[in-house]
Amino acid sequence: MKVACVGAGPAGLYLSILLKLRDPSHDITVHERNPEGFTYGAGVTYWRGLLDKLHEQDPASARAVEESSIRWNEGVAHVRGRTTRRSGDTGHGIGRHQLLEILAGRARALGVRLEFEREIMPEKLPVADLVVAGDGVHSTLRTQYADDFGTRTSRGRNRYIWLGTSKVFEAFTFAFVETGHGWIWCYGYGFSPEGSTCVIECAPETWTGLGLDTANQTDAVTLLERVFADFLDGHPLIGRSGADGSAQWRTFRTVTNRTWHRDNLVLIGDAAHSTHYSIGAGTTLALEDAIALADALHEHAALPQALARYEQERRQALLSVQSAARYSAQWYENLPRYIRLPPQQMFALLGQRHSPLLPYVPPQLYYQIDRAAEQVETLRRLKRRLGPKIARTVQARALAARK
Repeated sequence: MKVACVGAGPAGLYLSILLKLRDPSHDITVHERNPEGFTYGAGVTYWRGLLDKLHEQDPASARAVEESSIRWNEGVAHVRGRTTRRSGDTGHGIGRHQLLEILAGRARALGVRLEFEREIMPEKLPVADLVVAGDGVHSTLRTQYADDFGTRTSRGRNRYIWLGTSKVFEAFTFAFVETGHGWIWCYGYGFSPEGSTCVIECAPETWTGLGLDTANQTDAVTLLERVFADFLDGHPLIGRSGADGSAQWRTFRTVTNRTWHRDNLVLIGDAAHSTHYSIGAGTTLALEDAIALADALHEHAALPQALARYEQERRQALLSVQSAARYSAQWYENLPRYIRLPPQQMFALLGQRHSPLLPYVPPQLYYQIDRAAEQVETLRRLKRRLGPKIARTVQARALAARK
């Protein structure tokens, strides 16, 4: 099979690796419009479940990823001068540049051609048996055929900016700061012994009230360094400005598609679906897409059946994740509902933000019910069983309503 992957992100690179491992005779080229080594974002997160899958698929690249990652098993929340800690599952962080370097090196070693600074125009697709659109949430290939894919996009309310810092957070860190214009907060997590990612978010009223809507990159970073000085310990924030020097503030774009394939063109990763950054699952979902697509292509000789199987499997797997992402985004958009709780309760509900029930139950009552459930084994089992079912049902109804 001749395969053209458009976009040298985690999804496209890992798919090319898996296809070559399953059949070295595949002719695979990965096309990337940016220069090699150019990437957005400082670091990415993942959890042990993904690492186990990577070891099953390709032990060589999995070992390299694991060895280049740092770990944490604790969450820390700073709010109103108090610090609350909670232990949890072990998380992993790796620099996005390092991850792409590992995957690109492995792909080349297996015989994949990587063509950087090569932009594929939607009106002239590569001649191939399969074209894979892994060109991200702003996918030009998906946009060209948006009507065929049934693409829908919606934007979140809050503003956010993706920054780096030389401070290495030893735990996944949340810091909430009250200003004269409302609350602003950051998510910080380490990705190497030299640095961390720091995502800063706030309501639009706070963004304009602080003057961040008109500040250039330098002034915005300086202001944010002052706001979060107590948590940065003197370390700088590191940003990436636009061509006009503006700070790269965004509102999150949720992308859904009625179908993920059109003839021999298939969507993967953020081009097919996007999930809010607050659940830290984007890279994981992209790699899981690659695994599912590689399996489907290997098991089904006919391309239409393979693409249909891939889409069916991944849609089902994504139902609970997309629900969790949607409720997580809403939790932050409704932060005033929770921020005045005692810090221990507020942090506990931060951990429960994926729940489809939380928005409809008074926060303190939900906290008491949740604590009681953790003390009684029967209630705990019931909660674990019903939670995913409720999430899948809510998400399925929401998708059906859009059709």
